[in-house]
Amino acid sequence: MPPADVNSTRRRWARFCAVLSLPCLLLACGPKETAPPAPPPKIAPPAPEPPKVIAPPPALSRADLLAAAGAAASAYASGAAPEGPDPLAGRSFTIRTPFGCAASASEAGPGLAGAALRAKSKTVELSLTPADWAASPLAAEAVEAKLWDAVEGYWIDRPWLQSEACPQGSAPAEDVPVPTPSPQTVGLAAVFEPEGSRFGRRNGRAYSFTARGEREAPPIPPAKGYRLVLEGRFAAFPDGRAIRCRADSPDQRPVCIAAAQLDRVAFEDADTGAQISEWRKD
Repeated sequence: MPPADVNSTRRRWARFCAVLSLPCLLLACGPKETAPPAPPPKIAPPAPEPPKVIAPPPALSRADLLAAAGAAASAYASGAAPEGPDPLAGRSFTIRTPFGCAASASEAGPGLAGAALRAKSKTVELSLTPADWAASPLAAEAVEAKLWDAVEGYWIDRPWLQSEACPQGSAPAEDVPVPTPSPQTVGLAAVFEPEGSRFGRRNGRAYSFTARGEREAPPIPPAKGYRLVLEGRFAAFPDGRAIRCRADSPDQRPVCIAAAQLDRVAFEDADTGAQISEWRKD
């Protein structure tokens, strides 16, 4: 074969081989397979915050009521008009009043708790008869306006004593006349609306409990006496105030009573705090 033909043939084979090798070169030069990217790390959502529990305000005590009544008496005597909503209205209360501090056979008046020794029956009778305040000057306005149709009163005895315990001091000698107690000046008025529930109304009936001793022995009264417990929620007079005061003269201490929805009445042993008897509205 002539040299020219040989060279031509070689060139054709070279081109043929180049064409055949081109796909291989393309495959070899193509993008290399890579591993898929790692998934992003899972981020746990933040734990939900626990709901905020707003605790109700604590129940007001005897000392709280006496402080509020003292402020109301001062405002009444000075002629100062209260401003803003009354923070007392709607607040719950648990008021304890000591009674039966000295052994006595005398009866307690309306609105006052008493402990009477019954020598014949060898018993001690605890009793409390609510007073009828529907016609009193402090409640008559609301009754006449038919906002209330019954108002039963409970005196907070010895309002100068913030403690829930009996006052200290010895009883008078037997041959010495019993001093006349100071007039009552602070009270709690359980109010009843015309369309409201009649549960809890006493209608002149006393709360009463008879304590008996073991076998034939008379009961031994607690050394610290007894406590009357009044529980409920403060209401409001027509002017929106929880306490209303009145005095016949500027030289007299005003009488102040707080309107209330009464839920529970109880007698307690002041020595141990144990409940003796209770009455609930429901």
